[in-house]
Amino acid sequence: MSIIEKALDKNRSRQASPRADALPPLEPSAAPLPEVETPRSQEVKIDFGWLRKQGILVPGEERTSAAEEFRMMKRPLLNNAFGRHSAMQVPKGRMIMVTSALPGEGKTFTTANLALSIAMEVDRTVLVVDADVARPAIPRTLGFQADRGLMDVLTDPQTDIPDVLLRTNVEGLSILPAGRPHGRSTEILASDAMMRLLDDLYERYDDRVILFDSPPLLATSEPGVLAHHMGQVVMVVDADTTPATSVERAMEQLQSCDVVLSMLNRAAPMPGMGYAGGYYYGGRDHEPDAREQV
Repeated sequence: MSIIEKALDKNRSRQASPRADALPPLEPSAAPLPEVETPRSQEVKIDFGWLRKQGILVPGEERTSAAEEFRMMKRPLLNNAFGRHSAMQVPKGRMIMVTSALPGEGKTFTTANLALSIAMEVDRTVLVVDADVARPAIPRTLGFQADRGLMDVLTDPQTDIPDVLLRTNVEGLSILPAGRPHGRSTEILASDAMMRLLDDLYERYDDRVILFDSPPLLATSEPGVLAHHMGQVVMVVDADTTPATSVERAMEQLQSCDVVLSMLNRAAPMPGMGYAGGYYYGGRDHEPDAREQV
């Protein structure tokens, strides 16, 4: 057992495993209601060539070992979010935060691949929220540019979600960029405006998975605030470089989350298993392996 697995086991042993208008009819003499123009979000084009160069899943291409790994990774997340019976569903299980203890462990790479894999589902859609407002990486990772986003909605009363939400050329995938940086981002993410926005995103579509690309837990205080409102958290751990003490300290900030899934990134391949190092189930954690960066 690796030092990372021992650290994760130590954390698991300390925690429990909770589971999971119509309008009235018009009078004959009434004038017709005026048409209301529905705001449309902007569309951006994800660069498939750029995805391919980074080793990220490309929709419509042949199956790869990485694609299979993320298929296996998404299944427990989707099961928690859309259990066939209500008793099997995790409360707010469609709200999923992807984070890490330290920068450079692969959380944005994981978010992008997970989002693209979920978008391939027949009856699901996915919204990626770039919540790493100090160092947003989702646009660069997916190969497009973005200006306004989450922070603009929270700080400008004249800006609404449809004004900054980006549709993509991948069916079922949309993006909410981080927006312009703000010096009080932690306080803003903990504000009533953020709570209302989260409720709006969650309640608008019941087939939607919402993935939050969060800052590293030990680098800033924002993810600790955000984690309180998530149904599930994916904790990405660099198998080669992350100190066990950092994993333990980061996991302590997730005590309020019922479902935390830990993922070893850049794990050495095991004989006969390609890149996947297998799955580890224990307590409330699930641990798949992926192989890349960002």
